[in-house]
Amino acid sequence: MSTPSGGPRPLILVSNDDGISAHGILALASALDGLGDIVVVAPQTEQSAVGHSITIRDPVRAVAYPFRIPSGSILSWAVEGTPADCVKLAIDKLLPRIPDLVVSGINQGPNAAVNIIYSGTVSAATEATILGIPAIAFSYCRWNGGDFEASGRIARIVSVRVLEQGLKADILLNVNIPDLPYSELKGIRVTRQARSKWEESFTERKDPFGRSYYWLSGTFVNLDTGDDTDLGAIEEGYVSVTPVHHDLTAHGFLDEMQSWDLEH
Repeated sequence: MSTPSGGPRPLILVSNDDGISAHGILALASALDGLGDIVVVAPQTEQSAVGHSITIRDPVRAVAYPFRIPSGSILSWAVEGTPADCVKLAIDKLLPRIPDLVVSGINQGPNAAVNIIYSGTVSAATEATILGIPAIAFSYCRWNGGDFEASGRIARIVSVRVLEQGLKADILLNVNIPDLPYSELKGIRVTRQARSKWEESFTERKDPFGRSYYWLSGTFVNLDTGDDTDLGAIEEGYVSVTPVHHDLTAHGFLDEMQSWDLEH
């Protein structure tokens, strides 16, 4: 596949938060085989739910990693850092040029609704958009095991379209694929992020020396019944594609705040 101008093959950076040895990243890189030159730069160990954290008080190290897709071995690096670290380091030091597309995943478990905020998978893609590069985050809506075949096929479909159409500045696509065979998926819906929350609690336990420690647990609560949400689409058997951006300004509240007269 070449660019519309007949230039070089697209360069595609693949990352994740489940770690470079996870089944999902192998499925993603393999699914994109043939679309361009693929390079994998991913965390050496699992970095789930680290959000957009970056490493600033310790060195970030990267080592070559053996990674093979159907067409053969590809350039790959395992990074001692977060998903955002991986994208930053790849673009500044490890890649031969700026990538045409950054893809993250395929995450083991959904990243919809409020979970977008916590997700390292989404944050890898977000970091790419901050750096001006089109990006997509892919998640398979099953927490353990399963078959990534359908997710890989969806990843290829969406990636091809983004390479063809591009994305507006600062926008990434957050894609969630239901735990269904490809033939049973009902289709692909463009959705919005559902409102939700976690009802959280900490379980207190004792270590062998009698000291307390705390283990986070919680229950996910969907606060949104809209059929145009990411959660609604997934529950109905549709792939959810949500355009996301990192501008967190509550634009609808700006005018109301003007009446607060904060200067007095």
